[in-house]
Amino acid sequence: MNIDSSVVLVTGAGGFIGSHLVEELARQGAKVRCFVCYNSRNDPGLLKMLPYEVRESLEIVMADLTSPEAVREAVEGTEVVFHLGAIISIPYSYAHPRDVLEANVQGTLNVLLAARDARVDRVVHTSTSEVYGSAQYVPIDEKHPLCAQSPYSASKIAADKIAESFGRSYGLGVVTVRPFNTYGPRQSDRAVIPTIIAQALTGDEVYLGATHPRRDLTYVSDTVAGLIAAGYGEDLEGQTINLGSGQDISIGDLGHRIIDLVGRDVELVFDATRIRPQASEVQQLLADNSKAAELLGWQPQIELDEGLQLTIDWISNRLPLYSPDDYVF
Repeated sequence: MNIDSSVVLVTGAGGFIGSHLVEELARQGAKVRCFVCYNSRNDPGLLKMLPYEVRESLEIVMADLTSPEAVREAVEGTEVVFHLGAIISIPYSYAHPRDVLEANVQGTLNVLLAARDARVDRVVHTSTSEVYGSAQYVPIDEKHPLCAQSPYSASKIAADKIAESFGRSYGLGVVTVRPFNTYGPRQSDRAVIPTIIAQALTGDEVYLGATHPRRDLTYVSDTVAGLIAAGYGEDLEGQTINLGSGQDISIGDLGHRIIDLVGRDVELVFDATRIRPQASEVQQLLADNSKAAELLGWQPQIELDEGLQLTIDWISNRLPLYSPDDYVF
């Protein structure tokens, strides 16, 4: 299957990774249908930041993933479904676990049912490294045990297993991709890197919660390349594939590195309100990406300092989009 002129659906298209995926698919010649969560403002999310020529090529569907009818209509006639739609905030999942479970589990079930009935060629189901919980060994390969340390990660484990079951039960061409921590332009200050950058650009202090957890960081263009490879590669059905850099860094060291790149005299300050429950905090995530290299021919191309500088440059030109004085979750 070739990407050029293929008809694809991207759920979560108005989000951070989704908008980058939509842009790259369109640039490579795919006919892209974008599923965006309905709102009364007719706001397509981050899709409005795409270049005009890309936006004009898109078909936008505004609805809710929990609506089986809306999802079925959106899936009809597509060849590849990239399922990214989800509520992704871990702190939000502490406060509103029902919302997260309904969106992430019921939404995924609706996508899979629609894809099965429409006989789509491939569903790329987007998981998360959070399903592994704190690393029991490193690097984390795809056989690592799953551990639900937050309602969010529990919802994604459930969604992953439903996706797996549809491949085994119905022969649906499902590939599950597990990105580790993706960052880059357009990411909101719900995430740690934009939070640090926005504070470092505007103030004399950067407030953080726990600084000892370690994360494997992947620039968004690399994550998108992996998703597309999973969508169009041959003989991938039933596979689960990590997308991570294979390197980790502590949140504290990350903060210092960003401050150095920003070039301002800024101090890291502990903020207890940003601490997660002790048993819920994932202590280390570090990817084994050898399966992605073998099956997808995928390797990350953007080194951390380069990606951070690209992100700093983007945010510095759009600071009104950020709220550095507030803890956004």
